[in-house]
Amino acid sequence: MKPVEIADGVFFVHSEMVNWVLLTDGDAVTVIDTGYPGQRSDVEDSIRAIGRDPHGIEAVLITHAHVDHVGSAQYLADTYGAPVLVHPEEAAHARRECHEVATPWDVLSNIWRPGVLQWAIKLIQLGGTAKYGVDSPTAIPVLGALTCPGSPVPVLVPGHTSGHTVYHLPARGVVISGDALITGHLTSPISGPQLLPQWFDHDRGMAAESLRIIGELDADILLPGHGPIHRGSVAEAAAIARERVDAAR
Repeated sequence: MKPVEIADGVFFVHSEMVNWVLLTDGDAVTVIDTGYPGQRSDVEDSIRAIGRDPHGIEAVLITHAHVDHVGSAQYLADTYGAPVLVHPEEAAHARRECHEVATPWDVLSNIWRPGVLQWAIKLIQLGGTAKYGVDSPTAIPVLGALTCPGSPVPVLVPGHTSGHTVYHLPARGVVISGDALITGHLTSPISGPQLLPQWFDHDRGMAAESLRIIGELDADILLPGHGPIHRGSVAEAAAIARERVDAAR
């Protein structure tokens, strides 16, 4: 899980189960997504690996409040005093006042599919069945760039969850897409741009429509929540994912 600098001050951390991103400005750091609860030391180590101190975390941004993306967020807030920012539409989900997540029945009914059992075992090992949320998330402004390191621009792309947000770095040509557009997953038999299997999405139709929003962002590097970096037109990546959704109907 060695961080890879893919643009000036933009570091991608890829792990088998989930990814996260670090943005830097001097000694200050923005963390986008935080892995599973069992990966908190990995998140801290990734910050040290790029020559920064976790005490320099200025903000923790969340694409959406599933446990594999928010699992270490409260810990980082408690330990380093970093605010945890989410889209206003995702705040209740982050506080666990509602649940927009695959249920145990969803998992069990798909356990026969290739990769699902392996994924479920690893999820349990990483603390994925724990009810981790964020006690007091801060609602991000919904227009314009944020003032934290990297100056990411939040873009609402609902469907996977109601408040799922991607982060656009226009000056660097990067989109950090969370689960709104991925390139691989243990439960998926295909590689390349795609949506997660349908049973992961809160609203599949809306998730598919949100690919059009992603496709309008000017970028040629996609940093997904799952799978490897995609280099090439993000608009084309979104179009490929949409074609795959349409073909599966």
